[in-house]
Amino acid sequence: MDKFTVLESVAAPLRIINIDTDMIIPKQYLKTIKRTGLGKGLFSEMRYRDDGSENPDFVLNQPAYRKAQILVAGDNFGCGSSREHAPWALLDFGIRCVISTSFADIFYNNCFQNGILPIKVSPEDLEKLFDDAERGANATLTVDLENQEIRGPDGGTVTFDIDPFRKHCLLNGLDGIGLTMEKAPKIDSFEKKLEERPWA
Repeated sequence: MDKFTVLESVAAPLRIINIDTDMIIPKQYLKTIKRTGLGKGLFSEMRYRDDGSENPDFVLNQPAYRKAQILVAGDNFGCGSSREHAPWALLDFGIRCVISTSFADIFYNNCFQNGILPIKVSPEDLEKLFDDAERGANATLTVDLENQEIRGPDGGTVTFDIDPFRKHCLLNGLDGIGLTMEKAPKIDSFEKKLEERPWA
């Protein structure tokens, strides 16, 4: 998993509440267990028209936001089913950070396991960030995980809280497997002791 330290990017504003995991990645894309290739299906029912062409009105199809790595979204992001394909699709598209006032618990946990930083902010701070994001390619946000700050293009700062353990994991690029591998010396030592006691 890639480390998350400081991210500077244009932020795409998605002023929609209750974005569920089916909206993030519709069911027809769930046949794979690969984490790659799902970016094309991200928000596909909003990104594409019935004939398969792009919907120019959808934010991620607009030139200023095509390479956005930050998403500023409405309340209750990631609700609905627990599909882990939702953070996979966001990450494959290039989104590394989602900012909202609230997240569904399972989606929130899945983000951390996949190297995405979900940030909870107050409604007032979310509105400020929407204003920044809506200025397009001329306004970038800087997300500083170490200092727990979001810095706007005009120097304004929004602070956020995060669980210290989850922060440690993201800063060091540690998912569940990475955390286990950190214990490899102790595991090896334990197994060596077992070899010395064949009856165990």
